[in-house]
Amino acid sequence: MTLTEKDSQYLWHPYTQHKTAQTPIAISKGEGALLWDENGKEYIDAIASWWVNPFGHSNKFIADAIYKQLTTLEHVLFGGFTHEPAIKVAEKLIEILPGNQQKIFFSDNGSTAVEVAIKVALQYFFNKNEKRTTIIAFENAFHGDTFAAMAASGISFYTQAFQGMFIDVVRIPVPVKGKEQESFEALKNVIDNYNCAGFIFEPLVQGAAGMVMYEPEALAKLIQICAGNNVLTIADEVMTGFGKTGKTFAMDYVSEQPDMICLSKALTGGTIPMAITTFTQEVFDAFYDDDINKALFHGHTFTANPTGCAAALASIDLLQMPEMQENIERINKSHLSFQKKIENHSKVITARTLGVIFAVEIKSDSEESYYGSMRTKLYNFFIDKGVVLRPVGNIVYILPPYIMTDEQLQKVYSIIEEAIEMV
Repeated sequence: MTLTEKDSQYLWHPYTQHKTAQTPIAISKGEGALLWDENGKEYIDAIASWWVNPFGHSNKFIADAIYKQLTTLEHVLFGGFTHEPAIKVAEKLIEILPGNQQKIFFSDNGSTAVEVAIKVALQYFFNKNEKRTTIIAFENAFHGDTFAAMAASGISFYTQAFQGMFIDVVRIPVPVKGKEQESFEALKNVIDNYNCAGFIFEPLVQGAAGMVMYEPEALAKLIQICAGNNVLTIADEVMTGFGKTGKTFAMDYVSEQPDMICLSKALTGGTIPMAITTFTQEVFDAFYDDDINKALFHGHTFTANPTGCAAALASIDLLQMPEMQENIERINKSHLSFQKKIENHSKVITARTLGVIFAVEIKSDSEESYYGSMRTKLYNFFIDKGVVLRPVGNIVYILPPYIMTDEQLQKVYSIIEEAIEMV
């Protein structure tokens, strides 16, 4: 049996209707920005495998750090114990995060990083004997698949089977250009009419919504409104963190600082699942008490896994290397040139770029659904051409590894141009 045949026999894939989906591609090897399937076909990974591999596949620098840690201490429980790799990760992150972030809480993935933040926001007020049960989120947000993270997400087909089972979430419009005031007024109205504990947002770019972008000044204003009303703010940097927007964190563009930040994906360079939620000292202090019941009763078996910490330290070191920063700048300039080239195309609605993120919205004769016919046609076209891209409806985005070559990037652009002509 081939790998794909065995897969069909045993495995259940994410976000997949197995009755109608194409057979998954069995990948046997990865190196740099390239992947190879079991038949030897080569693919350019133009989305860094769901945004987690900024330094490419089979990165030796990270692999060596993982091996060294594995031969020293692979794992130890974090309840009642600690270890040097976790402390080093905390020290490194505190150096590069917004200045108000002082405490680090480890978990397993982006959803759990968000889950922790939402639980903390709710319990923060519970510990202060205040009844606040509502979370504010953007329309069409995506924050993960665990229950609180799913409740905060606004893409309906991800959550429709669970309606009526969620925590209280109220949505406001994203402050895209021209609709900033509408978003500000909506936030004020929600705060006035609900007992709000926190506001969670994807800073500057809504990833799963199709790389919807908005300005730092608008986000700063929303954070100011929350701060003035004692509503905690949560920056979900799971996608945007570690260089994607051109700066280390998207919040580095914003004049106001959040109370919490959620990190995962590129945290370990796409190697070992790990997540972190960071907090201000003030948030932590609301849990610091003689009363055991005010503790944060949340944990994971692999919390602060030393091997994952070693990968994270290596990943951060790579990000801070001058040549990696030059690569991010190079890709951004290339994206901007491509944007200028195609944004006035008759079949293009809009094109946008921030850091290494590029998105183009293609005109369609009908309203396109998330997994609709145009998406399927585009996806199959790209795969046939040897490029891994996952369109969102009629939106095609690129979020490449930072080590992608100019030649590989130009090939991706060329194939996207072919796709625009094809649809």
